[in-house]
Amino acid sequence: MISIVIVNYNGKHFLENCLYSLSTQTYKDYEVVIVDNASSDGSVAYIQHYYPWVKLIQSEFNSGFAGGVNQGIKNSKGKYILTLNNDTTIHTQFLEKMLECIESEDKVGSCASKMVYPDGRINSTGICVSRSGAAWDRGMLEHDENQYDEIEEIFGPCAGAALYRKEMLEEIGLFDKDFFLYFEDVDIAFRAQLAGWKCLYTPYAKVTHIHGGTAGVGSDIAIYYGNRNILWCAIKNFPLKLLLISLPWIVGRNIAIIPYYALNGKGSIILKAKISALKGLLKTIKKRQSFNDKDCQNLDKFINKWCKAKST
Repeated sequence: MISIVIVNYNGKHFLENCLYSLSTQTYKDYEVVIVDNASSDGSVAYIQHYYPWVKLIQSEFNSGFAGGVNQGIKNSKGKYILTLNNDTTIHTQFLEKMLECIESEDKVGSCASKMVYPDGRINSTGICVSRSGAAWDRGMLEHDENQYDEIEEIFGPCAGAALYRKEMLEEIGLFDKDFFLYFEDVDIAFRAQLAGWKCLYTPYAKVTHIHGGTAGVGSDIAIYYGNRNILWCAIKNFPLKLLLISLPWIVGRNIAIIPYYALNGKGSIILKAKISALKGLLKTIKKRQSFNDKDCQNLDKFINKWCKAKST
């Protein structure tokens, strides 16, 4: 069984299309778990009235994407967990193709889908990482010209439409709730790679994603959490050798981004994000695991590949 976990915060206007797309799936052995993060737009009553077959979990407060997904996973029954944003619609064979992908090898712990914008441009074909700690969606904003039409191993999936093996999550732990929003999928991709799990991308599982439907693209919320968590993610997950080698890139990027946002009228929010990141460093360092040279080589494989593909 696949447990589909959807975190909702004031996303009532997205739910009809999202849930309808689930009803059209060729693969039928699934359950839907919606975690409502204390919405004020009538989402709960709407779900209860029109979708009584959904397992609804009502949170008393907004625990962010990470906290919400964790609640959903803990209340799920499936062997596999599909994390799905509420502003998505999945294509008819989506679940079937994702399942084929993750069951192709025992050590495949997660699968990434082909996410596209409503206009057909690519939103994500998986996550890329660099020495600076930066992460981005592979192929984002590119026109889809079949350049990502092969199944291949990648660093990790975008959690907006990702399939995870529950066995892997039980081994490496769930999403880090301290991240709240953004980079929580990058963090879990790091932990999966360091534990020896693979991630595969399949172009045959397609999903249309509005992107930024809840937090908003370029909003203060997105800037704050994205720029706070980028530092935490690198400090927490880079093996020591890789961390020391990468420090110039990590420090340089975190400093250089401040004037960029300041010149765009976002000076106060970027400073707030970086100050918060520094305050949380000690707690982040305490979360570091024991690494070895093999771990470092495994991450280098992806970091070196994508640093060549795109400068960050």
